[in-house]
Amino acid sequence: MTIRAELLKNIRRTEPYVPGEQPQNRVIKLNTNENPYPPAPGVRRVLKEMDTDRLRLYPDPEAGLLVHALAECYGVGDDQVFVGVGSDDVLSMCFLTFFNSEKPILFPDITYSFYKVWADLYRIPYECPALDEDFRIVREDYYRENGGIIFPNPNAPTAIYEELDFVEDILEHNRDSVVIVDEAYIDFAGKSAMELIDRYDNLIVVQTFSKARSMAGMRIGYAVSNPDLIRALNDVKYSFNSYTMNQTSILCGVEAVKDGEYFHESVRKIVETREQAKEKLKEFGFIFPDAKANYIFASHPEKDAGELFRALKENDIYVRHWDGGRIGDYLRITIGTPGEMKALFDFLDEYINK
Repeated sequence: MTIRAELLKNIRRTEPYVPGEQPQNRVIKLNTNENPYPPAPGVRRVLKEMDTDRLRLYPDPEAGLLVHALAECYGVGDDQVFVGVGSDDVLSMCFLTFFNSEKPILFPDITYSFYKVWADLYRIPYECPALDEDFRIVREDYYRENGGIIFPNPNAPTAIYEELDFVEDILEHNRDSVVIVDEAYIDFAGKSAMELIDRYDNLIVVQTFSKARSMAGMRIGYAVSNPDLIRALNDVKYSFNSYTMNQTSILCGVEAVKDGEYFHESVRKIVETREQAKEKLKEFGFIFPDAKANYIFASHPEKDAGELFRALKENDIYVRHWDGGRIGDYLRITIGTPGEMKALFDFLDEYINK
């Protein structure tokens, strides 16, 4: 059956975000920046001991236990924390809540591709200042009039981290705009912009449990800001869906936050493996920006990225590749376990030196 034009004209259309492949067979999965290590032991205990009778009841709409655990972890008030179903949900709520002027919002031309999707979905005008030739954000491009600013730090997919003075400079030049710093990968990089929360009332910092806390499958994200902006976020959330965070995620999230020692050890192992991987990739002739995330954004001057991507996939090693544009010659390689990285390097040794 063909849908009539009269119906089609009132259907909202947008170009959807394309997620990384999620193969169901056993492969070496280095394409979606997941943590290769399991969540904190307390998470497993919660799942094992959970009273499933509680699942018949609605969860706490405020996710109070998780909000309080995060507030204690970061030394802020409970009224400064907002939680959602992954950082994508939190960021989407931020777009809906804060980007409502007729002025264009600003975000880099090479960055997390969901930003354009949300802007199109919510009919938000936007402009995308170009990264420089080294894939770095040009801060002066964000000094102009705008309806809001968002950028990841480290940026995605480049893995480039900017120091706090860079972030503060953008905040200082945009005191009348909300500035969102998307810190999905901050735990592998450096200082968080949370240090600036008390000094800038226009700052929102968004983080996730999907990377450093090994809980991509639980879908937990959060924002930290001042109470007024968090209140505005909650008002929109309660107008959209009061029960966004399920009971299981709340309880498991609390346990993940409480185990700081496990968290830091997991991050340490990934960073150590990443630094070793950088040296190995250099030996193979790859070039890349200095990676400060849990992945490396790499290109080989003598090898076609698309062909290498397909060759890896044929050998059950999955990495991420975007076809075309300025990043068409690059692969994004998630840091796996030492064993997974060895398998990657064994393949590259044969492929590049054949």
